[in-house]
Amino acid sequence: MAEFIGSVWWLVVSLGVLVTFHEFGHYWVARRFGVRVLRFSVGFGKPLWTRRGRDGTEYVVAAIPLGGYVKMLDEREADVPAEQLGEAFNRKPVLQRMAIVLAGPVANLLLCVALLWGMFVIGRPDYVPQIGRVDGLAAAAHLRAGDLIVSVGERPTPTWSEAELALVPAALDRRDVAVVVQAPDGRTETRQLRLSQLPTTIDELRATEAIGLLPRHRVVEPRVGEVRKGFPADGVLQVGDLITAIDGQPVQAWEDVAPLVEALGRRGGSAMVEVQRDGARLALELAPVLRKETTGERWLLGAGLGRVVQPEPDALLRFGPVDAVPAAIAEAAHQAHELVAMIGRAVSGRVELRNTVAGPITIARAANAYASHGAAWYLSMLAMLSLSLGILNLLPIPILDGGHLLYYLIELVKGRPLSERAMAAGQFVGLALIASLMGLAFYNDIVNNLVR
Repeated sequence: MAEFIGSVWWLVVSLGVLVTFHEFGHYWVARRFGVRVLRFSVGFGKPLWTRRGRDGTEYVVAAIPLGGYVKMLDEREADVPAEQLGEAFNRKPVLQRMAIVLAGPVANLLLCVALLWGMFVIGRPDYVPQIGRVDGLAAAAHLRAGDLIVSVGERPTPTWSEAELALVPAALDRRDVAVVVQAPDGRTETRQLRLSQLPTTIDELRATEAIGLLPRHRVVEPRVGEVRKGFPADGVLQVGDLITAIDGQPVQAWEDVAPLVEALGRRGGSAMVEVQRDGARLALELAPVLRKETTGERWLLGAGLGRVVQPEPDALLRFGPVDAVPAAIAEAAHQAHELVAMIGRAVSGRVELRNTVAGPITIARAANAYASHGAAWYLSMLAMLSLSLGILNLLPIPILDGGHLLYYLIELVKGRPLSERAMAAGQFVGLALIASLMGLAFYNDIVNNLVR
């Protein structure tokens, strides 16, 4: 229940901030050009709060917080008194109308930069980009456990999140990339990660695992947390033992244990299980037994994990107030490039739409999760949402700001507005597209959050 309430709260806060800034962009530029604004609404539906300003604008907070709008004086929507015709939106020059429409997305882009600046100044806690385990393509590239990732391609990677953000797009594009690492002995080396050899279908949400990379902070230590009665480990292994090798094969993580025990069981007989206990190294003879579990028959020693505790962050992505300005601008530009690239991948079918089109449930859960990690993480998520809102609104789809810009661009070229019939047809197409996207977003919410 607490997660549900928190998710709803952070969804309302997030959308409220983003919509307010977006609509304020339209409002502010419209007022600069002398357009009369009749209503500034955050949300749709029944008004929960209303106030009329000295400029005559009605300010509203409505019940459904999934958007907002700025209603301007316009002859196409209602009769306009003769003395107010100069304040009507439709009477303004086309370039002014384009500026008013463009101002909403621009406000979101500026908000994105401001939020990223705040994130950098506060400092976002993260993890050192150190490799914990390698497999598959990562092992083939001679990356090793203990290597510190310095950069991926041209992008520096001061934290693991930055490394992941650089690796995932390259993986989705099946693009080979150079990875600069610092080895444990201090030497700097460059490795070529052959991502062009990735399978045609990978889970976009687990791209780094598909590459064969697991960071140090996600490696589960192979330490015994429980010993089951009646199994071979009973009376031999103890809670707290750190397993270092099984049958001569090194154990680096808990995930290594099951495959080695399975191989030992299939081979038959006993073998030495090496552990560290109270500072001493011990070699203990054990033979696994075959037991039926819920997942089928398995070879088992009877040793299990205890409660896995997430390690504390050991890195901080932070800049001073001055240095944070160019850093925020550069990061916003990078994220904008990646977002446009992701839209291209979705349209071309290179990524699954279920992982690219999110609805309110997914956004609410993400907002709650990011907020639980602190202000800097929440600001980073809000910045990405603001950027997404700004860029998506620029798509040339009627109803969206980009659709209106397309109309005015045609008017600018032709020297006269589009016909009412053409604009009505465009609005119908835009409504159909937006309804389809909303339907897909809600479907993805149900499948990804409620069905799975």
